[in-house]
Amino acid sequence: MFVGREREIVDLNDVLAQEPPQFILVYGRRRIGKTTLLLQWAQASGRPYLYWVAARDTPAQLRQSFMQVIWQWVYPNSDATPHFDNWRDIFSTVAQLIGDTPLILILDEFSYAAESDASLPSHLQAAWDHLFKQTNITIVLSGSHISMMTSLVQYEAPLYGRFTAQLPVTELSFSALAQFLPNYTAEERVAVYAVTGGVPAYWEQFAQKQTIGQNIRRLFLRRTSMFRNEPFIVVGDVIQRETKNYEAVLKAIANGAHTPQEIGKVLEQTSSYVSPYLKQLESLHLIKRHLPATIPFSKQQTSRKSRYHLADAYLRFYFRFISPNLFLIEQNLDDLLWQKIREQFRAFVGSTAFEQLAQQWVLTQARRGQLPFLPEMVGSYWDNSVQIDVVAINWSEKQILLGECKWGDGQIKRQVIRELIELRTPKILKALPNEGEGWQVGHAFFARKGFTSASQKFATEFNIDLIDLQRLEDELQ
Repeated sequence: MFVGREREIVDLNDVLAQEPPQFILVYGRRRIGKTTLLLQWAQASGRPYLYWVAARDTPAQLRQSFMQVIWQWVYPNSDATPHFDNWRDIFSTVAQLIGDTPLILILDEFSYAAESDASLPSHLQAAWDHLFKQTNITIVLSGSHISMMTSLVQYEAPLYGRFTAQLPVTELSFSALAQFLPNYTAEERVAVYAVTGGVPAYWEQFAQKQTIGQNIRRLFLRRTSMFRNEPFIVVGDVIQRETKNYEAVLKAIANGAHTPQEIGKVLEQTSSYVSPYLKQLESLHLIKRHLPATIPFSKQQTSRKSRYHLADAYLRFYFRFISPNLFLIEQNLDDLLWQKIREQFRAFVGSTAFEQLAQQWVLTQARRGQLPFLPEMVGSYWDNSVQIDVVAINWSEKQILLGECKWGDGQIKRQVIRELIELRTPKILKALPNEGEGWQVGHAFFARKGFTSASQKFATEFNIDLIDLQRLEDELQ
């Protein structure tokens, strides 16, 4: 399915509308939908396009497969493709063959080709400078090996300064999941999102006629599963070396170690030892550094109150539940493993996907002008005495929104909401300058099963926004 990529299509069309030639770098994690996006865009552009996907072949095989794509486009009835001994002659021939044609040339999994033939980026740079700049071509380099793809724009790289646009392809939003699993309830879709994040290739594997538990057992808890080696492929695609050390850090975070000290303790190392790994994992978007939302921007870089969380939902699920129990999968005891997972699954969904979606709801409402202020920061808050799931703050206007998330089985009672107002809010205000004097405070409550009539009456009296799961999903569309 091709959904939820309207923004990326607009970005690519904006580049295409500029004066040719154009040189675009596209990158993103495996199975995120880069190829589908580029082919859909190229097909809809109305321009002729060519698509070549590199494999881990020898340099000679790469050159031949690339030239076959070009030759078959120009001479569709030809049975033979000429042989070239180097990229220089290939690119010279390509420039002659395309002439003034406004061609889109997509080179997919370019990182594989660059791995196999380290000279390719240099030859492509020379071809761009001396051949393709006189054509109407739009070249797109795409790849999943994020560290290698992003290295192409670094100062010492041959292609430095040549790209006219860069497009990181990120995960789809939760709202797109309803188009993949329309027969699932909102509750079930949140559970799927907690396991897979916004990776469309993962969503396509879910069978709507099966329950969440049946899908998880079939997809993730069997020796033959396509997801068996997925974590190592994902990590390997963004990290070129020392993957075991990085995986150890990821596993520690997934199992509850969130500070450098805690992670170092799990690894039996010092916090200074794990610090470089944390910085690298953060730069590669595999983890996120969270800070209490009340820390001013000027102090965020130096704050020692940071906590690290896995940014990739499937890695979070895998290292939390699958990795410690591989011995059960090896013995085909997937039913037993699912029982172990099910005991913690509700808490897992609530503390990950539901809280994340609640924060997304705040941002969405802010963009639509549905909040009393525009937040400069949306996150959460924690200290030794209190934790708040959702915090939106505007420092210049001295306004703050506090929200609580509950993924329990029952409706939220009035007393639970009163605790947020009367007990937790004063503790948050103490963390603000002058203990929150002069600040305006708003409240929101997010609940899986909704609210009792008494809690709704209380919320109306004190202007508290109550958001049940259906409203959350509807307003995230």
